[in-house]
Amino acid sequence: MISNCFLWEWMEKLLILFITALLARGSSCLGCPPSCICASDLLSCVKQGLHQVPPFLPPTSVSLDLSHNNLSHLHNHWLSGLPRLHIVRLSHNHIRRLPAKAFHNATLLRHLDLSSNRLERIKEELFENLWSLEELLLYNNRIVHVDEGAFSRMGNIYKIYLSWNLLTVFSFSSMQNLTNPHLRTLDLSSNRFLELPVEEVSSLPSFIKNGLYLHNNPLTCHCALYALFSHWDQRGFSSVVDFYKEHTCLYMGQHRAIVRILQPLNGFDNCSLGPWYRLPDADIRVLIGKRLMVACNTSLPQENTTYLWISPTYEFIISPGNNNQSIKIHRNGSLEILKAQTWNSGIYLCIAVNRKLNYNSTHEVNITVHYPKHEAESFNTGLTTLLGCVVSLVLVFVYLYMTPCRCLACCSKPAQTPSPPHEGSAQSSILCGTPPTSEGHNNRKAGASRHVVFLEPIKEGRADKNLKILHLKSDSDSASSVFSDSPIVPT
Repeated sequence: MISNCFLWEWMEKLLILFITALLARGSSCLGCPPSCICASDLLSCVKQGLHQVPPFLPPTSVSLDLSHNNLSHLHNHWLSGLPRLHIVRLSHNHIRRLPAKAFHNATLLRHLDLSSNRLERIKEELFENLWSLEELLLYNNRIVHVDEGAFSRMGNIYKIYLSWNLLTVFSFSSMQNLTNPHLRTLDLSSNRFLELPVEEVSSLPSFIKNGLYLHNNPLTCHCALYALFSHWDQRGFSSVVDFYKEHTCLYMGQHRAIVRILQPLNGFDNCSLGPWYRLPDADIRVLIGKRLMVACNTSLPQENTTYLWISPTYEFIISPGNNNQSIKIHRNGSLEILKAQTWNSGIYLCIAVNRKLNYNSTHEVNITVHYPKHEAESFNTGLTTLLGCVVSLVLVFVYLYMTPCRCLACCSKPAQTPSPPHEGSAQSSILCGTPPTSEGHNNRKAGASRHVVFLEPIKEGRADKNLKILHLKSDSDSASSVFSDSPIVPT
């Protein structure tokens, strides 16, 4: 009897061990890796020292966390078995390069964290199938280059973080041509930008500039940069207001001469006097024949918003564009002129209407289409002024000292007693090249000496006493000019 009870006890223990092993094997067959934690639709493999992605992942996973491991590479289509995946965290690994189709099947992915890795370049085809992606974290890597169209196909991207990398250039114009209207944060702070294309940045839509973070870059100080950030500060953009003191530049590019751009007494006192203070936000110049993209900078969200442009000739332009397709209207409200011509110049008005919010907004842009300037056409204004002064002085000299006598006939007549002037002509003057002469006065030739005759103001009853002649002797008479008073003797 005892032996039978003992036997049944051992059989029960063996059965329990068998069932436990069977359940463990079954859980492994369902795809939960031994080193990870599976909770409903969540899969966490944090800090497991993984050198590669586990081969079997549960297909029901919505969130996958592989951060803080030793992953150095990913394979193409490695997420093909996770059709419900929305969140992938791969931060704090050693990933240096990503294959072109690493995220090819993750069409429902909304959050992708690749921060704190060793990435060096973001290629154009890497994120081309992430149509649903809303947040992309790429900060704290070693990225030196981002392809121009790397983010152009993200239809729902909301935030892109590229801070703490090694970027020196970035295609801001590619952000203007995004097919989505949702981008609100583009963090490019703490990189290595030395210069910014101010006109290109200023032409971005306001909703992008509001979240375009450019602080903590070794930018070179100049007035256009000051005008850009001052304008953003006046409009209250979060990118400037939230990091007011961190917007700095380097005077003459010297790393030891750091200037806070938006602080008082920063050395930009005279910048407001220059032409750079007129930003292309409201005044755009374009060469003839070039393509131009103008954003409709309004504060309205682009969901449920329709756009209408009015041309300088009061033509109403709606999507997709005008009749001959020389002007197009994009989904985000941007106006595109394919080949700018002189008749495209003028003031354009954008009207944005959001019916859901029952609100509308307008934005005015002045477009100037001009021809390229040649160096030969430039003219020195200072030289022109100096030349004009010299010519004027020469003409005055010629008039005073080289004008020939034009009253020889009047000067050759005998002097006569002047008659009193009429009433109302109390002030008069007579100018003659030679003095009045008599017939027997040394027979001097007319014009041998030049004399200037002035008549003082004549008062009534005193004409004979006040009339005087001042003789200016020529060089033939004396080396210096001598003035003499001689009364006129009546005949």
